[in-house]
Amino acid sequence: MDRIAVLIPCYNEAKTIEKVITDFRHALPDATIYVYDNNSKDDTAAIARNAGAVVRHEYLQGKGNVIRRMFREIDAEVYVMTDGDDTYPAEFAPQMVDKVLNHNAAMVVGDRLSSTYFTENKRPFHNFGNSVVRSVINRLFKSEIKDIMTGYRAFSYEFVKSFPVISKGFEIETEMTIHAVDKNLQVENVIIDYRDRPEGSESKLNTYADGFKVLKTIVKLYKNYKPFEFFGIISVVLALLSIGFFIPVFVAYLMTGKVEKFPTLIVCAFVMVASLMTFVTGVELSSLKDQDRRDFEYTLNQINALKKLLDKQEP
Repeated sequence: MDRIAVLIPCYNEAKTIEKVITDFRHALPDATIYVYDNNSKDDTAAIARNAGAVVRHEYLQGKGNVIRRMFREIDAEVYVMTDGDDTYPAEFAPQMVDKVLNHNAAMVVGDRLSSTYFTENKRPFHNFGNSVVRSVINRLFKSEIKDIMTGYRAFSYEFVKSFPVISKGFEIETEMTIHAVDKNLQVENVIIDYRDRPEGSESKLNTYADGFKVLKTIVKLYKNYKPFEFFGIISVVLALLSIGFFIPVFVAYLMTGKVEKFPTLIVCAFVMVASLMTFVTGVELSSLKDQDRRDFEYTLNQINALKKLLDKQEP
């Protein structure tokens, strides 16, 4: 088991990967640096290998797929995840590692948004999207995460081995954040400097397509992690619609003694039944979610026991 593992998922980062490896080796001299190449068309893998990194490959395209592979294959006391584009300064890594090793943090977030991100990043829609995602998630999940979509993070062994990676692409950071908040794991924020990509290095993010995926992921995870609230909102909306259309029919009946819009009355009844069924669905899924949370705590205990066993086997 490594003491510190630096994880660098890469796709076409030949221009910057050598500097990233060199910087993190200086910042964390005891770390093992892993570069996982994700079907690069340039010399990323060869350059990383020559720079002294352990180079492996993930052939399923997408950052989420790369992270899944990394988390499965690497055992370490603490993991530092960064990007290969030289946008995250390595000098903040020791502080992030310390919070995992000595302050019991399960995840440490490298907070770009509280420092230089909005001045360094030249893509205004990315700035706007980061702010929107942060506000939405913190409001929905009652959290105080400063930077939801940062790719600069540190993790404990327990977090890595208990985190179910579902996302395939860049929405993986959002999934990590919501998972940590929902499972009541200790999350710390470290303010970092951010620098934009150097000239000639191109972002792999598609502002609109990936932004839509992130928003879709938020809705899906809100349904999965907060089923009572999610289905409760739908239930209330359906109930209000049913009542709203029923009132005129009922008023007309009181005045004339006749039901003049019988089809509307039937639709109102069906909509109210749908509202009640949706509410019951939320209650049932909420009970399953409580059981899942208890199972997760048991899984954490098993992972912690396994980690102790691995530590004993170290020479």
